[in-house]
Amino acid sequence: MPVSPAAVKELRELTGAGMLDCKKALEEADGDFEKAKEILRQKGHAAAAKRAERATAEGLVQSYLHHDSRLGALVEVNCESDFVARTEDFGQLVQNIALQVAATNPSYLAPEDIPEGTEGDPRELSLLLQPFVRDESITIQDMMDEAIRKTGENIRVRRFARFELGR
Repeated sequence: MPVSPAAVKELRELTGAGMLDCKKALEEADGDFEKAKEILRQKGHAAAAKRAERATAEGLVQSYLHHDSRLGALVEVNCESDFVARTEDFGQLVQNIALQVAATNPSYLAPEDIPEGTEGDPRELSLLLQPFVRDESITIQDMMDEAIRKTGENIRVRRFARFELGR
C-alpha cells in the first residue's frame, strides 16, 4: 500500500523514528498508525539489544523531590556521549525515571537482580519491568528502548535510591 509523505511525517513527529523506518512501518501496517508505532517499538527493542554491550561513561544524575519535601529519589542514568546526555529528551527520560523511583519504590533494577526465592511480583520489584506511573501502557524498559532507538546510543540506569522522611 502506498503511503503519503504527510503520513510518514506525522508518524516521524509522533515517534522520532527515521523517515525511512516510518515509511516501512506504515507500509507494513497498511497505513494503521497504532500498528506502525508498535512495529517501530519492536524494532527499538531489537536495536537496544544490539547496543547493550557498548560502554556508557556519560549521563546524568537527577533528583526528584515530592512537593511536600518528605519524599525524594536520586538516579544515575548513563549513555555513551555527553552530546546525548545534554539533550532535552535524555533529561526528560532521567527525570521520568527519578519520578518512577519516588512513586513506586522498586527494590531492584532488573528482574535478573532479584535473588532466588524473593517473594513478590517481579513487575513490582524491578524498576525496568514496572509500568510507567504517568502512562501504564509502557514500561520503564520500553521508555529506555525508545530513547536508545532515538539516540542510537546505549542507555542504562546505573543506580537509584529513594528517600522518605521517617522511614
